Amino acid sequence: MIIMSRVKLAFISLLSFGIFLAHAQTEKLQDEKELEVVNFNSIKKVLQKDGLSQAALEKKEQVAILKEEQNALEKERFNYPTEDELWGLASEFWLIKNAQILGWDFEKPDYGLDKSFRETLENLGFYQKKFRILMVNTPTVVHASLPGSDGTSIFLLSVPFIRSLDLTKLEISLLLFEDFLRLEQGYFKKSVSSEKMKTLAGTNFYGQKVDMSFMEEMLKSYSTQINQKGFSFQQQFETTKKMDSYLKARPELWNVYYRLLGKINSFIKTNVQYKDYVKLYPSPEMQLKWIGPEEKTL
Repeated sequence: MIIMSRVKLAFISLLSFGIFLAHAQTEKLQDEKELEVVNFNSIKKVLQKDGLSQAALEKKEQVAILKEEQNALEKERFNYPTEDELWGLASEFWLIKNAQILGWDFEKPDYGLDKSFRETLENLGFYQKKFRILMVNTPTVVHASLPGSDGTSIFLLSVPFIRSLDLTKLEISLLLFEDFLRLEQGYFKKSVSSEKMKTLAGTNFYGQKVDMSFMEEMLKSYSTQINQKGFSFQQQFETTKKMDSYLKARPELWNVYYRLLGKINSFIKTNVQYKDYVKLYPSPEMQLKWIGPEEKTL
């Protein structure tokens, strides 16, 4: 279209110019008049200019496309993390914020729990599970499980608690497996989740102010869930029944778990330091009844 319009303009200009010369000069040959009207050199120049303009236009379009791609890449830098990534960030942020209370940054021996727990998971059919066990030097948080990124489970375990009960590696592994099942059931996320976090996860905030209010809200919910709220009787019942279901196929593990519940039940009844344990995990005494052998009536 650009080439055709310019050719037409050239013809119109040349035609006007020919009419003007016809009045100013004496009569000319017909061939000369036609050559004046159809000036091939002028047309050639116009066509050449059109070719350069087309190349320039294509170059401009290429630059525009590249610029658009660069802008898209730039905007991607302003994406909120995905929901899975936000859970990992929230858990790690909470651990850092509560480092002094939890006392996880201290010199401790290698208890060999990573290997023991992995073997327990695999014996029960859970392979290639990613987890981190964080030993805490406080009786306040006895044990808990937090969601990490990319399917990783983060376990908190109180050193004073396991020492006071003199728990074996296998007993600790089964205690961690119980926390693992709670996390798998989604109880923690359901209790702590923020609607704002779900809305913002993965969205773009380019040109806007970052909204981090949801993170503060989640961190408060973390503390409430871990230190005060804990799990409901229904959630504890479901978890205990799942433990029973998984361990029945391995009687030696079932017996260790049953003895573990008995140990915890006796311990928290005699140690006032752990009086709030039943508020968080109700209750070892009930768990024993839920999975214990039925009493036979004579």
